[in-house]
Amino acid sequence: MRIRKSAVAGMFYAGAAKELEEQIEWCYKHELGPGAIPRVNGKGLREIVAIVAPHAGYYYSGPVAAHAYKELAEDGVFDTAVILGPNHTGYGPSVSLWAGASWSTPLGEVGIDKKVAQALLGEVIKADEAAHMHEHSIEVQLPWLQYLYKKVKIVPITMLAQDIETARMVGKAISLAGNDIVIIASSDFTHYEPHRVAMETDGSVIEAILALDEEELYKRCESLNCTMCGYGPVAAAIVAAKEMKAQKARLLKYATSGDTSGDLSRVVGYSSIVIRR
Repeated sequence: MRIRKSAVAGMFYAGAAKELEEQIEWCYKHELGPGAIPRVNGKGLREIVAIVAPHAGYYYSGPVAAHAYKELAEDGVFDTAVILGPNHTGYGPSVSLWAGASWSTPLGEVGIDKKVAQALLGEVIKADEAAHMHEHSIEVQLPWLQYLYKKVKIVPITMLAQDIETARMVGKAISLAGNDIVIIASSDFTHYEPHRVAMETDGSVIEAILALDEEELYKRCESLNCTMCGYGPVAAAIVAAKEMKAQKARLLKYATSGDTSGDLSRVVGYSSIVIRR
């Protein structure tokens, strides 16, 4: 089985280890970031079931993503991260899981939790590599985990089908797959609208996520014509989290690409959200 090599290193994030570590630290210290580099709390309570984090270039979305990973670090150490992302490329089956060898980034290799991966394969989730080869939504989450935890196990799942029925089946499968997993739902929000429009649309959609109401999430995305790319992964994370006894969600940070670039005419919205027991 081949190692999945970085598809977007040097584009979405720095292509060399030292520069990538410095870039992540810049995100933490940025005025839109949490302000400090976190340390992993080895005695954390492990209350976090899922996070929502963006997947754009680190210059644009990294300071927002840093809030979610700071919260994750302070919560303690988990066994496996199940990372759900939208399938932007169109390759592969409806829901694709990379069940083979490790993934690599400039910070090293990330191993697959094969036990959890095998438990998830079934009628809906299929073992597939093609969907992952050029997809960025999962890959951009890996350096954040590597920076904090050094050695980490993952299960990467990309969703081409994002309808609510598929999301519910994926979420329920994940909830039964392991005892100490954290779910990372990778998604950006509104794409290429004026800053004010993005804030209003995304604010309404985020309300549904914070209510842990996947049905309302779909209703609002449709009624507002929201261009959120990972609504399926977020809905699956909500379903799994509720099955895993999650009771509350909190918005950690919202910003748009305009907040970093200064161009407010056509922005992309980014959000960090945490879901806890």
